[in-house]
Amino acid sequence: MYPEYLVEPMRKDLTGAGFEELKTPEEVDAAISSEGTVFVVVNSVCGCAAANARPAAKIAASHEKRPDRLVTVFAGMEKAAVDKARSYMLPYPPSSPSMALFKDGRLVHMIERHQIEGRGAQMIADNLTAAFEQYC
Repeated sequence: MYPEYLVEPMRKDLTGAGFEELKTPEEVDAAISSEGTVFVVVNSVCGCAAANARPAAKIAASHEKRPDRLVTVFAGMEKAAVDKARSYMLPYPPSSPSMALFKDGRLVHMIERHQIEGRGAQMIADNLTAAFEQYC
């Protein structure tokens, strides 16, 4: 686990943009298994990928067509909640940061860390908004 003072600005980066932070497995279950669309961001302290993941998520979240719920879990912090979120993302291996779109509890779109690294925020956001257009 990281010191809270280190991750707090990264948490606020998404919660300040309207993402709901999930800290327990029960909160994750309730969010992902709900009816409608849910966009999940596995937040991370990783500078190389998370530095573009958070801005991309915020850009995509401001798109006209967007998921019903925007939620986030923080890798390296609330382990049980992150593990529960990742269980819904199978067969994709755990990666952070990562992003997933669910529709009626079913995974319909996934962006893994290797698809974030080396790409600009707008390119990642374009990928997400295309998925939002298709599923939301």
